[in-house]
Amino acid sequence: MFANFSRAAVDGPGLCWYDVEKICPEGQNYGKGDSTMDRTEKVELAVLCMLYDGDRILLQDRVKEDWKGLVFPGGHVEPGESFVDAVIREMQEETGYTIEQPRLCGVKQFPGEHGRYVVLLFKTDRFTGQLRSSQEGEMLWVSRRELSSLNLTEDFESLLTVFDQEELTEFQYVLRGDTWEKIIK
Repeated sequence: MFANFSRAAVDGPGLCWYDVEKICPEGQNYGKGDSTMDRTEKVELAVLCMLYDGDRILLQDRVKEDWKGLVFPGGHVEPGESFVDAVIREMQEETGYTIEQPRLCGVKQFPGEHGRYVVLLFKTDRFTGQLRSSQEGEMLWVSRRELSSLNLTEDFESLLTVFDQEELTEFQYVLRGDTWEKIIK
């Protein structure tokens, strides 16, 4: 994919040359002089998608113990995969639906085991196909009126707030001493 670009054409302020086989060495800072400040960190990327049809939203009853309960379907972004392609693929794998025009509407982030965990939040009401569940959990269409009576994941309401409110785009967990604080901006 990068074979048609020369190093001179790609390097520039804030940019780092790389190709498919080789990532820029940690701390390398092309185009910014000899700065020794490392502004890189390890990040694990994932996507979630709110698929909606009028008053109904599609939720997954997750079976994994680490985040059990009803939540929006999604999963990890594969290395080199575009974020839009990742959400389309994950929705197909977990729901059986082929989604169209997913719109990025927010980000959830928190410190992970090996760096930062970043979840890109998408939503769409455009889909085709036949609903099916996966090994990740059973898929259910639920009315928004039902949500208060369902077994939702602990942070579901915060996620829904970011999905629903145009002026909000970030949901972050911050560790303050021994307490996790939720910040929504």
